[in-house]
Amino acid sequence: MNIIPITHALISVSDKLGLAEFARGLAAHGVELFASGGSRKHLEQAGLEVREISAYTGFPEMMDGRIKTLHPKVHGGILCRHNREDDRAAMQQHGIVPFELVVVNLYPFEATIAKADVTDDEAIENIDIGGPTLIRGAAKNHAFTAVATSTEQYATILDQISQQGGTSLELRRKLAAEAFEMVARYDRAIADYFSGNHFGRATNSAPLPLGEGRGEGAETFPPTIHLNLQRREVLRYGENPHQQGALYALKSGTEGRAAGANLVSARQLNGKELSYNNLLDLDSALAIVRSLAEPAAVVIKHNNPCGAATAGTLATAMKQALDGDPVSAFGGVVGLNRPLDTATAEVLAAPDRFIEAIVAPEFEPAGLEILTTKPKWKANVRLLQVGSLDAPVDRRQFRAIDGGFLVHDADMGADPESEWKIVTKRHPTADQVVDMRFAWALVRHVKSNAIVLVSDEMIVGVGAGQMSRVDAVEIAVRKAGNRANGAVLASDAFFPFADGIELATAAGVRAVIQPGGSKRDEESISACDSATIPMIFTGRRHFKH
Repeated sequence: MNIIPITHALISVSDKLGLAEFARGLAAHGVELFASGGSRKHLEQAGLEVREISAYTGFPEMMDGRIKTLHPKVHGGILCRHNREDDRAAMQQHGIVPFELVVVNLYPFEATIAKADVTDDEAIENIDIGGPTLIRGAAKNHAFTAVATSTEQYATILDQISQQGGTSLELRRKLAAEAFEMVARYDRAIADYFSGNHFGRATNSAPLPLGEGRGEGAETFPPTIHLNLQRREVLRYGENPHQQGALYALKSGTEGRAAGANLVSARQLNGKELSYNNLLDLDSALAIVRSLAEPAAVVIKHNNPCGAATAGTLATAMKQALDGDPVSAFGGVVGLNRPLDTATAEVLAAPDRFIEAIVAPEFEPAGLEILTTKPKWKANVRLLQVGSLDAPVDRRQFRAIDGGFLVHDADMGADPESEWKIVTKRHPTADQVVDMRFAWALVRHVKSNAIVLVSDEMIVGVGAGQMSRVDAVEIAVRKAGNRANGAVLASDAFFPFADGIELATAAGVRAVIQPGGSKRDEESISACDSATIPMIFTGRRHFKH
């Protein structure tokens, strides 16, 4: 096991959580404590005897603490190979004590740059120099030196000292791996900061390999993107039982990291563990309700909305969303943009309902009690609380393909209605505009080719993921049934022919909103004019592949 007793510990931390208790445990086992600056003061205030680093090295801290531990008497004690006579002789000659334990965490650079009003001077002063040097030295020399970089490691280290008289090689190697990982993340955050501010924001000044084009937005994408992922949990399986799966969290310091309310940081209040498919559906539900201002509810099935509505109350919106396609809604996933209240919980807990999971900003106590006591599926329903939906969210998306990733800006921004054009003789009524606005907000979340039928701010029919747009219309109309009569239709992309419009109007659709841009737009316009219904061109496509 190669146990190394600890006689001296060097402490230099920014985050002092649990430090005094850890140091007290070390001292109780006869470890002499050395510390710098604020760490020394913190420990002395806790009643511990601490030797000041500057007194030991004979060199004072200087330049506002920029230089504290960068000294041969410090690093010699960390890097000494105790199985080599020349290293031991050098220590004896220069009065160097061995540091068998180094306790270090770093200046809060990531927390600093996360502040909205951070200045470059603040960011730069929070770049730790001495800390990473201490960590790397101790981790490199893990054969003889243990390094603690997280408060979560303190208990394990103390436990080994208490039971074995020192640290094992197995533990020191594990601590070294975690230390190098932490320094790598820290340096990545610093590099990303400098590539993202005025020192040189992602200019793509380096030449691209042959064959790589430069799109209109090329300068907004850096030449290199680093994803910093930490495993959150291993899932029961992936998309299907024969596939393994896991959930990873984007950590701070990652370009395009997740921000605002999200499922990875959500609090699960009830139910069995989440599946891979649950997470995909819940993410879609959250994206939809986040985009709607009025009380809104959505039901997701197989990553498409089968029902969605806005209304004066959340309960009404929930009922209408479930009524959009009751057959498909069975076993669906629900998303809400308001705290789940008693009335909404009663709607969901009806005897004929079965819901897999619900995501909402908050769950009011009475509503939570209903969902966890009343319905027969109460024990299994997953309840995810994500907090306020007002915070900004990540606007860059990554998608894996064999050999690499596709990266693009998320399709999240509102389309300016000032760019919308009424292209038909008949203009929409005020009520139709309300429904068209809602349908247009929803259709971007449906797999393309996508058709959404809406009536009274409620989805009544969806055609999703079809190879032909007219087939998507046919499915949406069939789903809507009699409710297609008087509904408005939204299409995520233009109609290449008039057949889709003709099929919709024959079913009673009374208004259309679509991007336009087809060579045969005039045929679609003519079909609407023949049916005396209005059509709006938005000028913007919303494919979702």
